[in-house]
Amino acid sequence: MFTRRRWFLQLTAVIAVLGLTSVSQAQSTVVKVEEDWELVISEPSPDSDAPQVTCVISPYAGAQSVHAAFEINHRSLPSFAAGGMQLQAWNYEHFITRDSSASGALSTPGEVITWTTKMKIKDGYLFFYVRDGVSSTWGAFGGDGDLTLSIPWSLSSLAGYSPETSAEQSGVGYASNRVSRLVLKEVRYFNAANELVSQDTTQRVVHTLE
Repeated sequence: MFTRRRWFLQLTAVIAVLGLTSVSQAQSTVVKVEEDWELVISEPSPDSDAPQVTCVISPYAGAQSVHAAFEINHRSLPSFAAGGMQLQAWNYEHFITRDSSASGALSTPGEVITWTTKMKIKDGYLFFYVRDGVSSTWGAFGGDGDLTLSIPWSLSSLAGYSPETSAEQSGVGYASNRVSRLVLKEVRYFNAANELVSQDTTQRVVHTLE
């Protein structure tokens, strides 16, 4: 009995190590990450430029260095403008580049806005882009090169990415009482062959109006 139990414990330990190795290897092969987001507006106020939402994605946990910020219903650069959307790339507090889209302001109560934020390493560059956006205010957005940024990049994987960073760094910057819900709904990881490596369906609620 003792020998069988010890064998079982040893086998369990080996399986655990193999599992950790497999997860580590899978993470090291990731070169593209996709985040599915949903934003539900309660009562927008176009007269006061409200609400204003920003969602962040970074190849590093903590978003303390390189990251992208997707601004919704406002564009802060080069100077503040109400409405529309803007995708920005930053390195710490240093602005790198931006791409804006649309100019209309949120005005429909109960509007649901969905989109996918993507991050990808390709040919020595790190790409940030917003795709498959759907909204009542702006219609379809994030296609044909719209809301796309790229910066030179030397790393070969996105192993440092964490969806927790995206959830923690994103939020409603102004008039949170006018947003019913902001949720990171799903995350997908891909390798260089564009094959799905793993899928995280944990819904991370960034903001909810109770």
